[in-house]
Amino acid sequence: MAEGILEATTANWEDEVLKAQGLVMIDFWAAWCGPCRMISPTVEELAKEYSGKIKVMKLNTDENSEVASRYKIMGIPTIMFFKSGEKLDQIVGVVPKQQLKAKLDAFLAA
Repeated sequence: MAEGILEATTANWEDEVLKAQGLVMIDFWAAWCGPCRMISPTVEELAKEYSGKIKVMKLNTDENSEVASRYKIMGIPTIMFFKSGEKLDQIVGVVPKQQLKAKLDAFLAA
């Protein structure tokens, strides 16, 4: 994993995401997914820019299918936002960095 990004798994999902205080952004991805590789540098940049403000995680959907199916992940990449264990929103597909920043800023201001 890149600097500032934690790996989300079925085993640590409850502790790292649902019990986490503050904002958590999770990138649902798979190794074979081209668009996932396209958005990965953006996720890495945001992890650095928002270091200390949010928790950034990546979840491999092939290795953690239980979590992916629980949240009805139909397409990847899917970026999901959680705060205090509650799912706030999600974005499916490759989107501009500014769109993700706008979501993060809005959630942090709320």
